[in-house]
Amino acid sequence: MATKQATKETGLFEAIQQFCQDKSLDRELVLGVIRDSLLAAYRKKVGLEAETDDRCQVEFGSDNKNEIIISVLRDVVADKTTNPLEVSLEDAQKIDPKVEVGSQIRVFEKPQDLSRVLSSQAKQMVFQRLRDMEKELLYQEYKSKEGELTHGYFQRWKKDIMSIDLGKVEGIMLKKDQNPGEKYRQGDRLKAIISRVELRPREPMPVITLSRASGDFVKKLFEMEIPEVYDGIVEIRDVARIPSYRTKVVVTTSKSDVDPVGACVGMKGVRIQAIVRELGNERIDIVLHSDEPSVFIANAISPAKPVEVHVDRKRGDALVIVPDESLSLAIGINGSNVKLVSQLSGFKIDIKTVSQYNQELASPEAREKLDRLFNAQQEAMEESEDGYNESSGEEEEEGSGYTPLSEIPGLTPRIVGLLEAGGIKNVETLLEFSQEELSKISGIGKTTAEQILRLLRESIEWVEEG
Repeated sequence: MATKQATKETGLFEAIQQFCQDKSLDRELVLGVIRDSLLAAYRKKVGLEAETDDRCQVEFGSDNKNEIIISVLRDVVADKTTNPLEVSLEDAQKIDPKVEVGSQIRVFEKPQDLSRVLSSQAKQMVFQRLRDMEKELLYQEYKSKEGELTHGYFQRWKKDIMSIDLGKVEGIMLKKDQNPGEKYRQGDRLKAIISRVELRPREPMPVITLSRASGDFVKKLFEMEIPEVYDGIVEIRDVARIPSYRTKVVVTTSKSDVDPVGACVGMKGVRIQAIVRELGNERIDIVLHSDEPSVFIANAISPAKPVEVHVDRKRGDALVIVPDESLSLAIGINGSNVKLVSQLSGFKIDIKTVSQYNQELASPEAREKLDRLFNAQQEAMEESEDGYNESSGEEEEEGSGYTPLSEIPGLTPRIVGLLEAGGIKNVETLLEFSQEELSKISGIGKTTAEQILRLLRESIEWVEEG
């Protein structure tokens, strides 16, 4: 019989060892859980208080720890007793013949010698504690991986939620975190970013939420595919994304000999194509960062190439003028391109073609609207002009015989301010400038220069001498 019990105990510890390996749990921690559970169940059975923990112990046999023994330090009394902390002299002398009344003796019992109720209670406590331990360890492991890229295998759909096998635990991907249009079959391998890890009371395991729709997912793909990004040579400043439509990635570098856009695209587009395939052929634009809003917006509006970009920093508005044939490119499918540019720049973007812009300049109401749009820029020009006038009042007196620019019909105060800031104070001086020279003045592009000269030709009466 003793041999049979020893075999059972040996099997128990072999099972514990295998359990620890399967669940990646520390063996000593598991034995500690078993010890605490047996103590709690034993105290509950015999009615011991928690304060008696020092008198009640669980020991594992020294011979490969193949025995589990519960021991209680009891007081020796003369007569029979029901107190769990006392033992009669008669029973005590069966353990130690030399023991006397008033002394203490440690009484040993094996769990299998105890009642079935005690064993069942201890088993339930052990399983619950081990489940809690496994849950906490998995939570700590995956919590430290939040924001990192991982891979798993698609298992099943639960309504709109994807269940993904991550190895030790299953993750979920909510509908808002999925890339629209992607379809999976059971066992398909996929990459995703660990966006959130939570502990929920009613869930047996940590809830691990994955995402393939976030900008951070794209950023991690760039780090994986592009060495310069991984090494920090090329920095990703921002990512804006409309999943399955278009993504814009803003890049920069502190190295003068590195082209950040070229590094991301790769030779013949090899690097970027690997990311495009992972995203289901989603369009990806690499945008060169600039601290100047007008330059940055011009870069971000790609694949369209704007003719001019005007920004109002105070109002947060920007006007982008594009060739007539590039309007659809600038706006994008369902407005995706302009939405992403607005998201990256923080400006409200208004896109107009060259024809629309010229037409609006011909309308007094539209010119007034444009003046309000760039009122802040005009005020800055006027402040600069005031400082110039104070230091050069004599020059204004000399030019008093010339025709002021405000006499040209259709020429707005904003454009007049830009011309004067560029050194053109009157109509006579303006006549000496070509379209190319005008377009080089700050705030005046090719389209505006062409419009200024058109208004000038329409308003001047040419007189032939002779």
